[in-house]
Amino acid sequence: MQILIKNAEIITMNEQTDIVYGDLLIEDDRIAQISKCIEGVLPDKIIDATGKTIIPGFIQSHIHLCQTLFRGQGDDLELLDWLSKRIWPLEAAHDEESIYYSAMLGIGELIQSGTTSIIDMETVRHTDFAFRAIEESGIRALAGKVMMDQGDNVPVNLLEKTNESIQESVDLLEKWNNYDNGRIQYAFSPRFVISCTEDLLTEVRDLSNQYQVMVHTHASENLKEIEIVENERGMRNVVYLDHLGLASPRLILAHCIWLDDNEKRIIREKGVKVSHCPGSNLKLASGIAETPDMHDKGICLSLGADGAPCNNNLDMFNEMRLTALIQKPIHGPTAMDAKKVFRMATMGGAAAMGLEKEIGSLEVGKKADVVILDLNNFHTYPSTDVDPISRIVYSATRGDVETTIINGKVVMENRIIKTIDKSVVLKEANKAIKRLLNRLPKGNFTIR
Repeated sequence: MQILIKNAEIITMNEQTDIVYGDLLIEDDRIAQISKCIEGVLPDKIIDATGKTIIPGFIQSHIHLCQTLFRGQGDDLELLDWLSKRIWPLEAAHDEESIYYSAMLGIGELIQSGTTSIIDMETVRHTDFAFRAIEESGIRALAGKVMMDQGDNVPVNLLEKTNESIQESVDLLEKWNNYDNGRIQYAFSPRFVISCTEDLLTEVRDLSNQYQVMVHTHASENLKEIEIVENERGMRNVVYLDHLGLASPRLILAHCIWLDDNEKRIIREKGVKVSHCPGSNLKLASGIAETPDMHDKGICLSLGADGAPCNNNLDMFNEMRLTALIQKPIHGPTAMDAKKVFRMATMGGAAAMGLEKEIGSLEVGKKADVVILDLNNFHTYPSTDVDPISRIVYSATRGDVETTIINGKVVMENRIIKTIDKSVVLKEANKAIKRLLNRLPKGNFTIR
């Protein structure tokens, strides 16, 4: 299968950040050629992208597809109350069908806003049905079942026995890891230190080494969280994870707002990946991560929207804009400029997934994860003598995404998703959240 995209502005995000004006040829699942004019081929499909912009698909490094169904159900709370009073009861009420449609709802939004790859953390139960949604939709994902074998105020249906949590995770890994020629991969996903015994975390370390897969968890998102970890484990989050031997290039830490210098040193020296989630961090009043300092220290930074009930959208354009803007009043107008932020949204995410040689830029031989933007709009003009990357980070919106290609397959064209039945998903999402809310204990949960 060959797809030829013609006459576009191509923002490659290669090492030199080259911008090419011309054509891009896809063969099967990979980019075969990028040139001013590609001739001598008879492609199966031609896309005329005259006057349009091609970018690498966005890579979101921290997502909770299982929570998309809870959009609007957890507003105006700080993290620990948000979890114990809203999110954990809702997650505990999930069934197989609700997990599936929650994932489909989120994936539809992600694809429509130009995201082609995600690092996804599910809930405790029914994770196989989220993987089924990932499989059918065509999105690229590194995903895993959340692991929780201790904690206060945790619903019974979320509290696991350590050995059962580990066994179910391994079963899912052996079923889904490297599925569809590597489009789907597995990550062990302990929720955060507060939710996990030391026995579970050390077993995750050993299994990550054995299977050579990533570990995805939350860390240092909230000051109260850090206080609890210090009281229980005798040290701060990152120091504790390093003490257990988890700090390595296979560890992805979401948030990392409240790090001290020693923790930043550990992250840098051990090659730990950090996922910055500014929309979520602001909405939960968690704080503002020190991304300029982390960037200057050489820490691998990427971007994620987190979950729909703490954002309330999964839009990378929103996350890029926030990433740049929230630092400028503190560090000056040049802090986290557009090129740094756009690289976080593309190559930073690829590095977080351990796939920087496969995705994150438009280069010959890499996977064909490609997004076409139509920037011929009032809010993106004038276009003359404007830096193309700044134009995307500061002016463009998800409504400008016209076509999304993942693994060489057109999953959305002219803003119509081909792999998801939108009307069915919207209908079933409403039915599912109503069913979940009816399952909650009366008096313990108030619809806001």
